[in-house]
Amino acid sequence: MDELTLSVPDPIVESLPADGEDAARDMERAVEGWERRLNSAIAEADGDDDAAGAVVDALERFENRWEQYDDFVAELRAWGQSPIYAMAWRDLMGALMQQLYDHENLGERIDRERHARIVSDGIRPGR
Repeated sequence: MDELTLSVPDPIVESLPADGEDAARDMERAVEGWERRLNSAIAEADGDDDAAGAVVDALERFENRWEQYDDFVAELRAWGQSPIYAMAWRDLMGALMQQLYDHENLGERIDRERHARIVSDGIRPGR
């Protein structure tokens, strides 16, 4: 499996307020770290199936974080505070998930790995 390249999409950075340079930098550093860890896991994997497993693990973390940030948006609004940073981080998680699915034929491998996990957990589709 080829190395992954992840990035913070420009629309997310542009959605930040004028004083959001620190948040944009934090996002860049976070994405660089995730990219580095994912590529390291892929390089150390025994074959494409193990590599896909590492990617699915990362996807699950991104999904969990997406849900957390989405919850923060509603909470911040309820308290009368601006949710712009929570929205930006939530959108970043969604963008990273999409970037992983869009990488070459990784989407197919991700789907196969997720289906294999469902079956190995004893949950059968159609029941």
